Amino acid sequence: MSTSPQATPSTRSTPGTTTPTSARLPVWKHGLAAALLASIATTVLAAAASHVGVSFANGTAAAIPLAGFAQLTLIFSLLGVAIAAVMTRTARRPRPTFVRTALALTTLSIVPDLTFGFDAGSAATLIMLHLIAATIVVPVLARRLAPTR
Repeated sequence: MSTSPQATPSTRSTPGTTTPTSARLPVWKHGLAAALLASIATTVLAAAASHVGVSFANGTAAAIPLAGFAQLTLIFSLLGVAIAAVMTRTARRPRPTFVRTALALTTLSIVPDLTFGFDAGSAATLIMLHLIAATIVVPVLARRLAPTR
């Protein structure tokens, strides 16, 4: 029987392993990857929708350019990454607080689709694109946040 103190399984650390806290640290890295993926997905889907006849033109005949889908998805996804990073440091319950905030902001993001004079097909497609982007980004960020601090 050995008398030397041994590390318990909960405190033992081996090279190359991470604790649950350190596994959540790079929120921005995973968020950036998700933002890029969401930008690509929305742009490809918008191009496909445009190809089958969705106009993305509002009542003034100003159409959304394809590059606009990539740019706006990336900008607002990165804003979500920043919100997640702030909640990691300030919220008592980062994950549920972020998820509720993201759901509220996603809901608000569809308001312009319904009020800017898009035809029904364009509005439905834009709403779908918002939901797809949120479906890609929000779970990635939420998994990186601790349930409680």
